[in-house]
Amino acid sequence: MYDLTGFQRDLLYTIAGQDEPHGLAIKAELEEYYEKEIHHGRLYPNLDTIVDKGLVEKGEVDRRTNYYSVTARGRRELAARREWEDQYIGEQLSNAE
Repeated sequence: MYDLTGFQRDLLYTIAGQDEPHGLAIKAELEEYYEKEIHHGRLYPNLDTIVDKGLVEKGEVDRRTNYYSVTARGRRELAARREWEDQYIGEQLSNAE
């Protein structure tokens, strides 16, 4: 996951948090988070990148709609990332509460 851009990581997190979302559902979630429009030319090439890296699987709902789901490798990468983050900020966040 170290070689992903921040946007690609956000895509992975967004997909992991939904049940087989389609591209427009992912786009809507990220637009709400970023508070700006996400263009198709940014979204779909980055989705293809995380699919090509084996972190996400792309399936077909119909001829026009794809769904995305996190692979076992993607879940392992997310868990490793969470562990890495926790070593730096986990205790700080616990103390802030």
